Amino acid sequence: MKSITDTTLALNKIASRLAKAASLGVVMAACALGIAQSLPPVQLDANELAPRPIEEFTGTTIARHYALAWHDLAGALESGRTDGLGDEFVGFAKNRLVQRIGDQNKTGVHVRIADHGHHLKAVFYSMDGTAMQLLDHAQIEIQIFDGDKLLDTQNELHEYLVLMTPGADRWYVRDLEELPGKP
Repeated sequence: MKSITDTTLALNKIASRLAKAASLGVVMAACALGIAQSLPPVQLDANELAPRPIEEFTGTTIARHYALAWHDLAGALESGRTDGLGDEFVGFAKNRLVQRIGDQNKTGVHVRIADHGHHLKAVFYSMDGTAMQLLDHAQIEIQIFDGDKLLDTQNELHEYLVLMTPGADRWYVRDLEELPGKP
């Protein structure tokens, strides 16, 4: 009789743990959905890409990680925290953003970005697949604050030259340069 009782208790524990794990999975899925819904729209045009074409999966991955990068960038600039940059930025791009956030913190001025979307045009994809250069036409609203006081709002098209490189499980923004003038 004891073995049936022990088995029943063990099964109840397992069922309880599975229920907790399932509810945690639902919460994690909801969080992931919330992040995905707050990502800026990114369209990638790789029709005239040279010297080699892009695979569909690669294009989808680049667009997703570029959207994550801008989401992280906006959050880090608004909060003044460099740890909000996440893993999407590396190299020159990350160094410049860390410097910009540090400068913001020193002056007390911070930026809020309302990101209305990006149209990426792939202009170069290396033969070995280790680098892609993109031209980004970004519709973003930039609000500049001194403390809580709004100083300026700019809602216009910005143009960026972007260098992305692949990693083990993602594409990284290695360089992000705003081009002078209006596109």
